[in-house]
Amino acid sequence: MAVQLNHTIVESTDRDRTAAFLTDVLGLRPAILFGPFRVVELGNGVSLDVVQTNGPVHAQHYAFLVSEEEFDQIWDRIKDRGLTFWADPHHDQPETVNTNDGGRGLYWSDPDGHNLEIITRPYGG
Repeated sequence: MAVQLNHTIVESTDRDRTAAFLTDVLGLRPAILFGPFRVVELGNGVSLDVVQTNGPVHAQHYAFLVSEEEFDQIWDRIKDRGLTFWADPHHDQPETVNTNDGGRGLYWSDPDGHNLEIITRPYGG
């Protein structure tokens, strides 16, 4: 069996808000409760397990590979919610979409400052 990522933990100041934000913008099923986590299931069997922390959140980067159609749907939800988005991970190119690797990509932030990304082609693709 090849090594596969099964889940990762996402810190949040409000686990329910963060899980709802992720499922809403990404167009996913509502997160389920499992112990201290809100589990956000992705399409490839990997989950983001959102946990509430009482201390500062250590912002991370989460990239999602999506189809062209999913990209348009997510981008529309980002714009409909008035969220700022960028073409680059350093947030120097606001309200722009990149065309790296022959696809499209953009970045936006969740309520705790995690740097989220959607891409239609894997890096190096």
